[in-house]
Amino acid sequence: MFRHNDARGFGRMMMHGMGRHGHGGRGPRGGGRMFQHGDLRLLILALIAEAPRHGYEIIREIESRLGGAYAPSPGVVYPTLTMLEEIGFVTSTTTEGGKRQYTITAEGSAHLAANQATVDAIFARIDEAGSGPDTGPRVLRAMANLRFALKLRLGRGSVDEEAATRIAAILDAAAADIERS
Repeated sequence: MFRHNDARGFGRMMMHGMGRHGHGGRGPRGGGRMFQHGDLRLLILALIAEAPRHGYEIIREIESRLGGAYAPSPGVVYPTLTMLEEIGFVTSTTTEGGKRQYTITAEGSAHLAANQATVDAIFARIDEAGSGPDTGPRVLRAMANLRFALKLRLGRGSVDEEAATRIAAILDAAAADIERS
């Protein structure tokens, strides 16, 4: 059976294995860093060059291309978008609902062209990371679902003895089944 520290360590290992905040960390299969200094900025610019996008769409697109194993945090993406706009590589317009949609400028396109080899290498790493039979994203999704379900249930108020016993039995059975797999 998992000891408490073992399960917590596994969760940390899975959640931090790719540098959850978009500025480095280890690659999706335990290799080197997914994004080197400046790579995320180029990736965001390249995605905007493909089509105008909102910040949230950029986050979801990166997550999708990496098979759900990694999504950059809004705390990294939005400041990067602001910086790209300030240096003239993108412009933004406010769309319905108050969202800002970003479009690449001629200067941004020139910057991408000047860094095409780096952009190609970034997309090659993403393609490699997002392909194959990696089960990590499914495990991460399931862990997040469990965490959310527990938070919802415990957030509804106190748990009586019968419900606590049932929840503990479900979690213990799942832990035992995971250990046997």
